[in-house]
Amino acid sequence: MTSPSERPQPASRGASRRDKEKLEEAREGLLARLAVLTGSKEFPRFDEALTHPSFANEVSGLADNQRLEFLGDAVLGLCVSEILGEENPLADEGALTRMRAALVNAEALAGWAREVSLGDALALGKGAHHGSERQETNVLADAVEALVACVYDAVGLDGARSLVREIVAIRVARGDELDVRDPKSALQEDVQAEGHPSPSYRVRDSRGPEHEPTFVVEVVVRDEVLGVGEGRSKRLAERAAAFDALKRRA
Repeated sequence: MTSPSERPQPASRGASRRDKEKLEEAREGLLARLAVLTGSKEFPRFDEALTHPSFANEVSGLADNQRLEFLGDAVLGLCVSEILGEENPLADEGALTRMRAALVNAEALAGWAREVSLGDALALGKGAHHGSERQETNVLADAVEALVACVYDAVGLDGARSLVREIVAIRVARGDELDVRDPKSALQEDVQAEGHPSPSYRVRDSRGPEHEPTFVVEVVVRDEVLGVGEGRSKRLAERAAAFDALKRRA
């Protein structure tokens, strides 16, 4: 594979020259990070992992990162399950399941993506480039899963394990905080303990293509909005809203 500087790089549609340079710099930095983690500099599907569907839709024949995202979700789940089993030898299945959910949810993955400026390395379509998609939680989480698959495809499971360990390192170190109640259950218990009725959830907005919508949901008690969240399904958006409400009440 050619070096980053030698191969043509996709740039976000509607991007300025400085934006294109920033994308190139971000990708070179990310490649260097992967090289340190895995011991390899060859990642044939690296560009694909960082190509948002909005960009691929504008370039005939260009693959987006959705197939890699699908594979990366499975690889990520396997690697995180291994890590948690090693770090928590006495934890039961229920606790391990809750811990895994806390490590592989969109918020957690997007948190790491923001730490490494992954959004700057994404190729976006014209409309997405001028909007806020580059830092949207779901967009970043999808790209992280695609990146995991890209590494797995290039160097196998050992390389993917190294990347996943970095992605979840901080949260794994806080193991006690991972074994927590489901946020919807926790919020319901808290508000009922204060004498209020159970929270209700309502969809405030949905955006994106029909086949891959993003839902924005708010959680309400007595007509008061306690929190707002987004997700790739209504269930995930409700969990995110409950989590947001718990943070605000803390």
